[in-house]
Order: sequence, then C-alpha cells, then structure tokens
Amino acid sequence: MELATTTPKMQARKDAGIGWMTFNNPERHNAVSMEMWQAAESILADFAEDPEVRVIVLSGAGGKAFVSGADISKFESERSSAEAVAAYNAQTERVYGGLYRLAKPVIAMIEGHCIGGGVALATCCDIRICSENSSFGIPAARLGLGYGLKGVSRLMSLIGPSYTKELFFTARRFTAAEAERMGLVNRVLPRGEVQDFVATMAQEIAANAPLTVTSIKRIVGEALKDEATRDTALCDQLVAECFGSQDYIEGRRAFLEKRKPAFQGR
Repeated sequence: MELATTTPKMQARKDAGIGWMTFNNPERHNAVSMEMWQAAESILADFAEDPEVRVIVLSGAGGKAFVSGADISKFESERSSAEAVAAYNAQTERVYGGLYRLAKPVIAMIEGHCIGGGVALATCCDIRICSENSSFGIPAARLGLGYGLKGVSRLMSLIGPSYTKELFFTARRFTAAEAERMGLVNRVLPRGEVQDFVATMAQEIAANAPLTVTSIKRIVGEALKDEATRDTALCDQLVAECFGSQDYIEGRRAFLEKRKPAFQGR
C-alpha cells in the first residue's frame, strides 16, 4: 500500500509487515531538504503507530546514492542564519532521534553514496547493508559545519573513537570494504543483490515474534549505556512480557507441531 506524502521527494509504502521509506531526489543524489525531513518524520510516525508494520527499511532512489547529506543548494534559504540553522538541526534531530528510539527494527539499504547526513541517518538504523560500490564520508570539515554530541555518539558507538575521528578529521570518502572493516556496515554485497537480500532479511524479521525483537532492541540500547544509568528493571520487564505472552505459547506449539508460528505481537 502506497502512502500519501507531503512531497514527491519522499516515498513510502507498506507491504507484508514491512514499511519502506525512500528518499526520492536522485538528480541530487538524494540530498535532503527541510521539506523532505518533515515528510520523513511523518512517515516514520505512521510506521511506528501501525501494529501491522514490524520492520522498516530505508533506501535511496536511483541506485547511485542512499542519502548524500543535506541539499547544499538549499543552504541559503534554509540554513543561512543562526535561527534557521537551529530550526533545521531541530528537525533533523527529530528524525534521527525518533528513528534511533523506534521500538521496531530498522534496516538501512545502502546503494551508492552515503555522505554526511546519510551516514548520520544510517547510524540511527539497527542494521546497515550496502552494495560494493557504496562510499561513505562526512565532509563537515570541508564545509565548516559542526556535528552535535548525539550524532557523534551514535557513530562512535558503532565504530569507536579512532575511526570516528578519522572520518571527521580527513573528510574523505571511504569504500564499502573500509566501512565493513570499521563496523559501520553489517554486510557488503555485489551490486544487484542488495535489494533481494534486504527484502529477505526484512521478511525473516517480520515473521519473528515482535515482542522478542522489540525487547532485544531495547535491551541492547540499555547495554550501551553506562552501567549506572541502565534501566535494569525495564530489561527484566521486557523479558517477563515475552514469557507471559500469547506469542510464547504460539512459538512452543508451532515448534512441537513442526509448523511456522503465526505471531501476533501480544
């Protein structure tokens, strides 16, 4: 089912438990404007509220770029003053933070360039799959831009402080193979195989018990925090909810009956 969006430069659809969101600005390598960030926020809110959507996949149109960052052609109209910069940053963080905190698993399907805000977007996802022709970079130091603590922390949690500094200090492009060695992406696949691989992975996740998947996402998030700030009671509660669910009964019965389980998320 196709979703109506506020701009044709953002596309969204739902199919068999998967929510697909596509940045559709291929003539500018899927550079993102303010109106696109606003549409992305609305799309993700819809996916988050729909119990039929169990997995979300982000992609870029055209096959040449995932997201190449902010649309620099819009800087004069959207980021030319301190007030405009603050408004723009607040909007992007609503998308980044909302995506990062989503209870549902999110996969970034990366084909081609993943630059600046594209890297920031990808680091908010749970899994990153890219094609072998993909490239990654954060050119902030060439533009005089600043990156806030939240975005830097999300990146550093994946690749560590040394690689984070290298990405920012050099502002150069990194290959897909380098990104995999850093831990920035989960897998690198040949061109032409990424979409089928991601679709299969998303279908596998969507078929699993939603409460278990959600609990693991939340618990991993707590595990990444300093020990003193972890919500261990929440983790215990999430585990208890899994064992007390109808899905746990369904999973046991399906195993004994040698059939695929039909999980309902309750």
